[in-house]
Amino acid sequence: MELYDAINRRRDTRAEFTGAPIPDDVLTRVLSAAHAAPSVGMSQPWDFVLVRSRSTREAFHSHVASERDVFAASLSGERAETFNRIKIEGILESTLGIVVGYDPTRGGPAVLGRHAIADAGLYSAVLAIQNLWLAATAEGLGVGWVSFYREEFLSSLVGLPEQVRPIAWLCVGPVADLPDVPDLERFGWRHRSPLETVVHEERYSPR
Repeated sequence: MELYDAINRRRDTRAEFTGAPIPDDVLTRVLSAAHAAPSVGMSQPWDFVLVRSRSTREAFHSHVASERDVFAASLSGERAETFNRIKIEGILESTLGIVVGYDPTRGGPAVLGRHAIADAGLYSAVLAIQNLWLAATAEGLGVGWVSFYREEFLSSLVGLPEQVRPIAWLCVGPVADLPDVPDLERFGWRHRSPLETVVHEERYSPR
């Protein structure tokens, strides 16, 4: 798959997982792509916890369902009705859960390039996720980023040390298909804005 095809084909996958196994060589390529991401000061501040255990995934699924209810209770009217139709995760349907952690201590106390922008390390870990996502798409896998969780719960669930922040639970696995239109657009939650609405020349100009 060409790079631009993978970028435009990529979806936040929820309902399309088949549960089929991921070949070991494919998973290695996808994780290697993530590990090849650029990082501030070459710190490589990411960790990947591969979660296959059904009991662990069921515990996380239950927690996410509770957080979904919390968010749903904050909505009313059309927003509530729209959100009620949206599936937010594929934790049990996917083949694998990958918890991505960010370790700010990686690279030592003086990370080159991070002294003025503390979040540069966090940005690096997110770049690893993007690499993983595009590589998975090229390999015919779906990826879904679950964000309805409390960090302390996920840290405890997978045994992250105190300094490692969990920044994503990624649902990963073969899919029957990837939808042409992202779910949030298809259900009318939000629509993608045109490029010209976010590009500014020289200085920020209010739209």
